[in-house]
Amino acid sequence: MTTLSGKTALVTGSTSGIGLGIALSLAKAGANLILNGFGDASSVVAEIEKFGGKVGHHPADVSDPAQIAEMIEYAEREFGGVDILVNNAGIQHVASVEDFPVERWDSIIAINLSSVFHSTRLSLPGMRTKGWGRIINIASVHGQVGSVGKAAYVAAKHGVIGLTKVVGLETATTNVTCNAICPGWVLTPLVQKQIDDRAATGIDPQQAQHDLLAEKQPSLEFVTPPQLGELVLFLCSEAGSQVRGAAWNIDGGWLAQ
Repeated sequence: MTTLSGKTALVTGSTSGIGLGIALSLAKAGANLILNGFGDASSVVAEIEKFGGKVGHHPADVSDPAQIAEMIEYAEREFGGVDILVNNAGIQHVASVEDFPVERWDSIIAINLSSVFHSTRLSLPGMRTKGWGRIINIASVHGQVGSVGKAAYVAAKHGVIGLTKVVGLETATTNVTCNAICPGWVLTPLVQKQIDDRAATGIDPQQAQHDLLAEKQPSLEFVTPPQLGELVLFLCSEAGSQVRGAAWNIDGGWLAQ
């Protein structure tokens, strides 16, 4: 098992869903955790504190570079810096290009792409100074293929993979690595809504779920947050030290088609 005792991990968008699953995996491996997300995070902090590490929460809105800077300053002041950065925060909106609201485009690009740049540029100097670091960007299968109605999300996730490659190259001779994880369908509230919308037309909920998966994901099973967490742990381990600039698919066969 990967031991991350003494390391501090910052996971954006980690008070629920994929981010929380990744945070739990890192905490179980001994890492200190900085959670990020809106609202009262006290119950989540208490849950992660059970694993024995130091836990903090910063409510930065990652669409705002100034708030990201405040979060990194908090990490340096309270935890001695960020050793593992997991850029996970993301939002979605579905509409055709000609109907896509401009403000929605701007917010998706800000949160899903620009925040990755700002968190990375601010965390890298400390990682270089320490001589070790891991930057893991939660991209998507949509960083490598398109889907109708998801122009901003697909553009942002393609950008995340491109940024990952550049950072991977710029840190290639160091003990800092940068990689992207590309999940397929994960049963998040957003995906559950898509299932519910199908079921609202009169389809059995189980059939609605099967149909959603069958359109894209040959395994007919969802990727789970714990599975993503274990992949993060691998990339943090010595075994993952020469995985650099990669976009790692975990998608039930989606991209194999």
